[in-house]
Amino acid sequence: MEINYPQYPFKLRPYEDGYMGDQAKDQIFDPFRKKWVALTPEEWVRQNVLQYLHQVCQYPAALIAIEKSIQLGELTKRFDILIYREDKPWMIIECKEANVAINDKTIAQLYQYQQVLEAQYLIATNGHDTVGAQIITGKLHAMQNFPAYL
Repeated sequence: MEINYPQYPFKLRPYEDGYMGDQAKDQIFDPFRKKWVALTPEEWVRQNVLQYLHQVCQYPAALIAIEKSIQLGELTKRFDILIYREDKPWMIIECKEANVAINDKTIAQLYQYQQVLEAQYLIATNGHDTVGAQIITGKLHAMQNFPAYL
């Protein structure tokens, strides 16, 4: 799948204390969560994907959940992006930083989330490479484009 990211005036600022952990970090304002978050390489991908989903695909902002916890048996995990449709999980999107390849481990992670959320679409992206599948009668079918949100 190819993504042509739209232009967006991201708001950036230095981290208030100047440091997070061992290194200086900047922050980016997430208009979906309405808060400042650490500008990590993965967050940069996530913010660009969110703008693509909202501006290009016209997915409603109110139906986009970001970094929420779910229970996988005894484990608590956090998905990156979840799109709802008709009050049900519709699409799970896993974001990786640009230098992390989308591989079998990434797909397995999505499939774990799928077992709990039961979404119709699974997407993995590192900002450059994006793969997606629709689940039809329990089988994955590769997608060429993001589905229309009707």
